[in-house]
Parts: sequence; C-alpha cells; structure tokens
Amino acid sequence: MMRRARELESSHSPIAAERRQEPGATSATSSRPYDAAMDVLDRQVGQMVRLVDDLLDAGRISRGKMVLRKERVELSSVVHLAAEAVRPLCESSDQELTVKLPHAPVYLDGDPTRLAQIVGNLLNNACKFTEPGGRIWLTAEHEEQAGAGDTEHASHRHPPNVVIRVRDTGLGIAADQRSRIFEMFTQVDTALERAVTGLGIGLTLVKTLTQMHGGTVDVISAGIGHGSEFVVRLPTMLEAPTPAPPVVTREAAATAPPLRILIVDDNRDAAGMLAMLLQFSGHETHTAYDGVEAVEATAILQFDVILLDVGLPRLNGYEAARKIRDQQTQRGRPLLVALTGWGQDEDRRRSEEAGFDAHLVKPVDDAVLGKLLVDLLASSQAVKGT
Repeated sequence: MMRRARELESSHSPIAAERRQEPGATSATSSRPYDAAMDVLDRQVGQMVRLVDDLLDAGRISRGKMVLRKERVELSSVVHLAAEAVRPLCESSDQELTVKLPHAPVYLDGDPTRLAQIVGNLLNNACKFTEPGGRIWLTAEHEEQAGAGDTEHASHRHPPNVVIRVRDTGLGIAADQRSRIFEMFTQVDTALERAVTGLGIGLTLVKTLTQMHGGTVDVISAGIGHGSEFVVRLPTMLEAPTPAPPVVTREAAATAPPLRILIVDDNRDAAGMLAMLLQFSGHETHTAYDGVEAVEATAILQFDVILLDVGLPRLNGYEAARKIRDQQTQRGRPLLVALTGWGQDEDRRRSEEAGFDAHLVKPVDDAVLGKLLVDLLASSQAVKGT
C-alpha cells in the first residue's frame, strides 16, 4: 500500500508543478471554459493529493510510525486553513459552508498540520455526502468543565476542552453503521445514483489523530436522510503563546542567487518540472535519473546544490550522497537536499547520517524550496567565513 501511494505521489507532483506555472488568464486565453477547466484541474489535483496523503498516513498508522510535531497552535488558523482548502469543493456543488469560532483566541498543544487534517477530513466528508445546494456548518466553542456555581475552584482544574463540530444536511448515517464508521476502509452504503469517491481512510485518520492529541471524536445522526454531525473534543492550553513563525508564501519567498543545481529523480516528468521551476528563478539546472548517474555527474561538474531523491534505482539516494561526499574536493562542497515522501524523525536522521544538509518531503512547494536554498547558502557562506 505504501509503495503504491509513493507511485501516485510521484505522478501528481509534476501535474501540480505544471499548474503552478500556468500564466493565468490573459486577453488571449481568458474565457469561461478556460477558467472552468483550470478550476476542475485544481480540484482534481487537490483530491489526488488528499487521497495519496491518506494512503501514506494509513501506512504509517499500521506500522506505528505516525509522529506528531507539537507546538502552540491557535485554533482559528487551523480552522481557516482547512475551511479555505475545502471551499472550492463546496462551491462546485453550490453548498453553503458556515464557519463560527470563539471571539477569544484558543490555543492547543498540537501538530498544526495534523490538526488541520482532522478538520479538513471532516469537511471533505461533509461535502462528499451532502447534496448540491445543501448546507455545512463548522463551529468551535469552549466546553467549560467547572459548573456555574463552582467558579471559585475553576482555576485549579484542567483547561477546558474545545469542541469542534462539523454538521451537514447530507445523506446521514444508518444506526447499524455508526459503530464502525471510524474503522479503516469503511464506507457508508449509498444508492447507485449517490455514488461517491474515497478510500474509507479519512475518518480513521480523524479518530487516530484526535486520540494522539488527547481528544475524542463522536458521530451523531438521526439516520439516512437526516444529515450527520461529527464532534471533536480537544484539550486546550492556558499558557500565553509564543509568537508563531511567519508563514512562507510564494510571493514573499526569498530568491537565491543563480546556482548550478543537479536534480536527481527517477520520475523524469517530476525532474523535468522541478528543473523548469528552478530555471524560471534564474538557476542553471541539470538532471539525472538514478544514483549512479548522479555520482558520475558530480565527478564531471561542480554543483552548488544537489536535489536528490532517496528512492532511486541502481544506487539509492543515501548511498549516492555518501559517494558524492567521498569524492568532493576542498574547492567545492555541494549542498545536498533529500527529496522524499518519507518525513518521519527516523527518515530525517538517516538523511543527516548520509551527509544531506536538508530533508524535504514531496510534493515540495517552490516557495519553501526557494527559502531553503537561501538559508542553506547563508549558512554555508557563514561557515566558510569562519
């Protein structure tokens, strides 16, 4: 399952990269059919990304490899991220999405990516099982633990939970299906005329990730035809938050000076599209398609940066990195960046031991890559200057 998910992931990366390079509507191309086609492409690529991510996460869960990267998280940022991601899907079906959040900030000790995944999976599920023109509500509120007459001792108790509810006017869930709705690969029975897509993994991930954050999730439904409501409870934090790091946007991403970059990936389309992205930023790019080619290329040319896939034929990325490090000369030490679908702590440790300077998980956002190149170059120059 993990291998098939990796293959799908490699396939959608060049599609997403090509879409990011779409110049946008001009006087020659601006038309409703053109814009509609681009909207469909965006939605389908997004759906493919979600399916692949769910498959990969299902594999991590089955192997006990799911890891949270916790930090102080403001709830509204997570909810807005998930809501904006699903809004195009709602609009394509003329569904009305209503979001209501507490006025005061709510802070959680959690993994922001996984928290957004919890909310996003519930919203995607609501969109799938709600008819065109239906309604979806996303609300969050405090669940006070102290009673109205017990405020004197409330400060000595645990912080209150936050309750996140996703409710819809959709298909609903039969009573005999509610008890197994969170099981892996479970799908709600639907009539043929109401066929929906999916792998039956999304709700399993919701439950697992919620429990890993110390929370619970429940489902409420009066039955088929009466919609459904999913209720997530998560513990909050009372401590004052530390400032969140700024979000890297494509517009604000720093641009590295022109570099000679070697891209190594056995997926030729993915390598070609990444090369094109980097060329647009003024870099000189070269490509190789297996580990042996990468080592041979570095023996001929001196590269500033090598973007090296880990899962390569003939010679894997770890061994290729070690050979490149062994043959490097004092006049030039290329910056090695691992590009891989594996992002757990153990994977990052293996990359560091093999000699990589950085580890990026596919699909790589060009803004994140651009900032990483700037940061790595600055760090490298600082070391040379000492």
